[in-house]
Amino acid sequence: MDSPKYNVALLCGGSSGEREISKASGKSAAAALRKAGCQVTVLDPAERSTLTTLLNNTFDVAFLCLHGKGGEDGTIQGFLEYAQLPYTGPGVLASALAMDKSRAKAQYIHHQLPTPHAKTLFRNHPYDSDALACEFGFPCVVKATTEGSALGVYIVHSQDEMDEKIAACFTMDDHILIERFIKGTELTVAVLGNDTPFALPVIEIIPKHAFYDFESKYAPAGSQHICPARLSEQDTKTVQDLAVRAHRALGCKGMSRTDILRDEHGSFWLLETNTIPGMTETSLLPDAARVYGLDFPSLCIKLIEFALDAKTDKKPANPNR
Repeated sequence: MDSPKYNVALLCGGSSGEREISKASGKSAAAALRKAGCQVTVLDPAERSTLTTLLNNTFDVAFLCLHGKGGEDGTIQGFLEYAQLPYTGPGVLASALAMDKSRAKAQYIHHQLPTPHAKTLFRNHPYDSDALACEFGFPCVVKATTEGSALGVYIVHSQDEMDEKIAACFTMDDHILIERFIKGTELTVAVLGNDTPFALPVIEIIPKHAFYDFESKYAPAGSQHICPARLSEQDTKTVQDLAVRAHRALGCKGMSRTDILRDEHGSFWLLETNTIPGMTETSLLPDAARVYGLDFPSLCIKLIEFALDAKTDKKPANPNR
């Protein structure tokens, strides 16, 4: 019998609000990796014993299917750095920056990437509700900065509703965003690679609701995905270039997926970058990879190869592994 291609610790679950989505990603990715000939051990970081297992076993790589806080924000990445275990996806700093929408936006602006005007509010710091209403108008967007899957994202239509949703977001985060609302076509672009990243085909998202919220993402028939997106050749290249530039601006490795809006005038606006996109068979990253020519098992192996390449470039292998 052939030896397994890689001995993989697949991490999913965790303790964020996206736990169930993470477990679904993990189940699908584990099946794909086994189909590709890997030995897979599924581990849940919400269980303390998982950390000991990661330290005491000789895995080749950790395959991350963790979404949200504790899994996508640099926390588990930092632990894996100390464990000297290669892992899929971006590193500690890139993960932390991308997870925080306020700080990611600052990087977009620094690198001259178009992103909607926004303002950061801090818990227990007073804000002027009238001034915000004048600055952003209605509708506008209120966002918790470190939640994923559109948790804590609200389109508000009045000052009273804005104050209500600001209070709701402050139960999730200690700083939040007020952002200009832009009506338009929702697009997402996955990027793969380390030093020479490249964009996959653009996906156009047609959500069931006013925007691509949690239910639109995960409920049956919650949204329609069109890949390749209905864009001109020039617009496709523009959007792909923006996604690659966002990947580089945040310092991402391996993979990312950037959500972009095309407004009614044809301009493009970056909303956020995801560093551990969904990994079910029908998730956006696998969908785009399939159109590109990578089936799901091949995509998973490619992500492992990026992880091992990044580890080799950064430091010598742990002699104890």
